[in-house]
Amino acid sequence: MNRVQGLLAASVISIQNSCFIYPACQNCFSRLILDSRRFHCLKCGCTGEAKDASYRYRLSLKIADTNDLLDITVFGSCLDPFFGVTAKNLLRYIQDFDQLSGEANTDSSSRALVHAVETCFIGKRFIFGV
Repeated sequence: MNRVQGLLAASVISIQNSCFIYPACQNCFSRLILDSRRFHCLKCGCTGEAKDASYRYRLSLKIADTNDLLDITVFGSCLDPFFGVTAKNLLRYIQDFDQLSGEANTDSSSRALVHAVETCFIGKRFIFGV
């Protein structure tokens, strides 16, 4: 599943979604269903307390090489160096910031994160393992 078949040098044209962090099953990496106290994985049946849920990065990009436009999704800890922290820690920083700022509306921190990601990725060239 994680085997690289080849390398592709391409430029990022756009970010396809604004949700970069998702609650992930520790067993199969599928998206978890969270409620206020528990989590549940629909794929493998894993359950636990919501406070113990793991989080992963998921960055959907539109990229272009010299010949094609492609949609790709980059998952997991390979994005840690770009964000500077793990997905779980970034989520914690955002929640702490929202709480300290007293903002009832978390749109401002979400917009700031989206803008930062766009600034760091759009127009830049990367080598992708595909």
